[in-house]
Amino acid sequence: MPSPPVPADRYTTTAIALHWLIALLIVGGFAVGLYMTGLKLSPDKLKLYSWHKWSGMTVLALAVLRLVWRGRHPPPPPLPGQPRWQLQAAHAAHLALYGLIVAVPMSGWLYSSASGYPVVYFGIKALQLPDLVDKNKELAALLKEVHEWLNWTMAALVTVHAAAAVKHQLIDRDGTLARMLPWRHRHRSA
Repeated sequence: MPSPPVPADRYTTTAIALHWLIALLIVGGFAVGLYMTGLKLSPDKLKLYSWHKWSGMTVLALAVLRLVWRGRHPPPPPLPGQPRWQLQAAHAAHLALYGLIVAVPMSGWLYSSASGYPVVYFGIKALQLPDLVDKNKELAALLKEVHEWLNWTMAALVTVHAAAAVKHQLIDRDGTLARMLPWRHRHRSA
């Protein structure tokens, strides 16, 4: 039985699923990253580094899938009545977020390569990713800084993005958030 058509004012089910899956992986990867860096060297710390890398590579793969999907399935049009500056800000924020969901895992992969610790996806030797650069202590130190700054930039942008969604839901009551929720939600006019 075919699924019902997606209303024109909602994102597709695939776009919604990719959005929330990537969001969960980013938040989880960020939390693990913060926690693991404060630990002393131990098997647990190494395990957390592996999980962090797996999360990042999964985000990267899903980001590519999401970009391909987005290229073939444009988002719904903006809801009427939104100020032009908000639409421009949302567009710029989305472009930055798309860039960061690719740049953050790539910087981590580069950092891992320069550090001499390969990314072995899910610990499966056959899924060891190639090193992107040769081992280089100075480059690793630089890439670590880049990876951290990109992560903090993404954390700030995700916070603004979430705050804007909450503002649209609670203050504007315009149905913007409902278009990306995994469950159906009817828009009520204010």
